[in-house]
Amino acid sequence: MTDLVRASGPVVMGVLNVTPDSFSDGGRYADLDAAVGHGVRLRDAGAHLVDIGGESTRPGAERIDAATEAERVLPVIRELTAAGVAVSVDTSRARVAEAALVAGAAVVNDVSGGLADPDMARVVRDAHCPWVLMHWRGHSRAMRELATYTDVVADVRAELAQRIDTALAAGVAADRLIVDPGLGFAKTAAHNWELSARLPELLDLGYPLLFGASRKSYLGGLLAAADGTPRPTAQREAATVATSVLAVAAGAWGVRVHDVQATADALAVWAATGSPRLAVPPHDRKRTQDDHEHGVRR
Repeated sequence: MTDLVRASGPVVMGVLNVTPDSFSDGGRYADLDAAVGHGVRLRDAGAHLVDIGGESTRPGAERIDAATEAERVLPVIRELTAAGVAVSVDTSRARVAEAALVAGAAVVNDVSGGLADPDMARVVRDAHCPWVLMHWRGHSRAMRELATYTDVVADVRAELAQRIDTALAAGVAADRLIVDPGLGFAKTAAHNWELSARLPELLDLGYPLLFGASRKSYLGGLLAAADGTPRPTAQREAATVATSVLAVAAGAWGVRVHDVQATADALAVWAATGSPRLAVPPHDRKRTQDDHEHGVRR
């Protein structure tokens, strides 16, 4: 497989949850044939990676045991890799990640950034595979209480830097690391928008960045009906595409999305128009930060 960490263009990661309770597609792909069929469709629609998760990480979700998680993801990984689909495993458990890599997964997407299972660094180091380190402060059932920051961008940047340092100290190669700001994980809607607006400050860490806003509740809140009812999950695709293209234009390495076709099409348009970049000079970036802190609108 091509080394996606060094990909010349944006990487599209397609979401495949083989869970009964994920916020967007829980239960739809719990059956092996349904999961494999959808994974192939995601690849055919333009996904460079199909990200397979067996444990819901939606806010408030309860944990399952490692054996159950492995039973859900391993057969799907084996079938998809046999069909020539490049696969990542969405897990925070070293035991599950290790088995998934043996089954054919090429990337570990760890929502805990290595915090949930200290043995994950060993697994990734020995496999020499890419490792997505997401910003994380605690498991799903407690994440709402952890959404407290002095400056969300500065705090997330500092905490991601700590995760990077820990991974490097454990012997993981720097060129295997990808960071993810963890939109929605111990973040309010305001936090998510601030992270999106100031993405260059996270890119200053010097590592590829994965951006995952797909169908999340803060998009539903932005698009709420007049009575305040959030836009339903399945009707957040246009907003997802917009956030994805803006993130790539700001310098993101890749995006994680449910509807691959729409995002791939939009990125094809972006590329055909010269891959224009959003660039905020340092002095303007600081002004934008100061404006936000003082409530100035431009």
